[in-house]
Amino acid sequence: MSDVVEKTLSALPSLLSLDSQPGAGKLSSTSKLGNLIRGITELTSKHEEEKLIIKELASIKEQVASPNTTMRQMKEAMVRAIYCEMLGYQAPFSYIHAVKLAQQGSVLEKRVGYLAVSLFLNESDEFLLLLVNTVLKDLQSTSLMEVCMALTAVSQVFPRDMIPSVLPLVEEKLTHPKEIIRRKAVLALYKFYLIAPNQVQHIHSKFRKALCDKDPGVMTASLHIYLQLVKESPESYKDLTESFVTILRQVLAGKLPMDFNYHSVPAPWLQIQLLRILAHLGKEDQSTSEMMYDVLEESLRRAEMNHNITYAILYECVKSIYTVFPKAELLEKAAKCIGNFVQSPKINLKYLGLKALTYVVTQDANLALPHQMTIIECLDHSDIIIKRATLDLLFRITNAQNVAVIVEKMLAFLRLCTDEYCTVDLVGKVAELAEKYPFIKAKPGS
Repeated sequence: MSDVVEKTLSALPSLLSLDSQPGAGKLSSTSKLGNLIRGITELTSKHEEEKLIIKELASIKEQVASPNTTMRQMKEAMVRAIYCEMLGYQAPFSYIHAVKLAQQGSVLEKRVGYLAVSLFLNESDEFLLLLVNTVLKDLQSTSLMEVCMALTAVSQVFPRDMIPSVLPLVEEKLTHPKEIIRRKAVLALYKFYLIAPNQVQHIHSKFRKALCDKDPGVMTASLHIYLQLVKESPESYKDLTESFVTILRQVLAGKLPMDFNYHSVPAPWLQIQLLRILAHLGKEDQSTSEMMYDVLEESLRRAEMNHNITYAILYECVKSIYTVFPKAELLEKAAKCIGNFVQSPKINLKYLGLKALTYVVTQDANLALPHQMTIIECLDHSDIIIKRATLDLLFRITNAQNVAVIVEKMLAFLRLCTDEYCTVDLVGKVAELAEKYPFIKAKPGS
């Protein structure tokens, strides 16, 4: 058996709590799940996989329907059903048994039941009606594990019309002494805000407390809510600009626990969230933007490591710099960063640079003009995705001075293009430019 399969089999007990017995740190070679995974990895065709999974689903269906099946066996059968669904095969007969496992099992069995419910069901599924009382009971449990499981289920699959029944209990958890409960409560409220914003309007003040929570995980969770709130009504949250700037400074300085780091980059996803929030707050507002210029420059300077995640941070930082009220020095540094991306031999970076420029020209097409020759050179790139992004960008930066050159390049590309979608799109662009600049003469033979 390969090392990858061995690691996968070894990890399943800790992830899914297949066995609560002491010493069950490694999946038994005789377990049904182990045999299923091993069997699938040894197959050579999709047809063989389908035959094996159909046979496995029939075995699971028979087992869960048997009155002699114990809760522990039901738990293991549910994990096998989860695995089959993860591979893209439906196991609808197991859904009701997943709900029953969440209702009646021990803590470890409930954990698998809740996991299965979260994966199997969606917000419109009628089976969720059977789970409401269980969730209400578990939210009031003295067991930390049961409260966590209930909050996770609420944040993933709870339907809109059931929110009023659990909202007071979830709101109460915002002041729980355990940070993991507070964090999960914030994420549950974030889900409520997405599907029924009017039902959580009265607790916006508590979101602010979550932003100032002493646990960085709770604070991070609250940023999901604030990104939505600021996007919808930036004027209502201008007073929090200094707080967001301070948080970003602390992140850049490495003040958060090491658990938040990724490849030695301090809390990269948190940085991206904060940069997006600051972009919305500073748009067309000079006084607010002045509060964030220094931290944006610091973020741009620090994200210079040669790793994909830092490229993502740089991209968001450039977007923020070009969104907030402009500052010439910052715009220059961001433009240099974009130029380095476009000129990079790496396809991913080149594409990222083209997309960044596409975003920049939505603010002001003239900002991309210094890069137009570099952009035109990208039309000769071997990658079709790069070519498409380049054509889109050239179309956006076309003006009366460069239209002849750009249309000529487009027509040259059109003669060699074999992709139908690309051809139709490009013909439409050329026609639109010809209509917009009817008196510009192209070179002979174009």
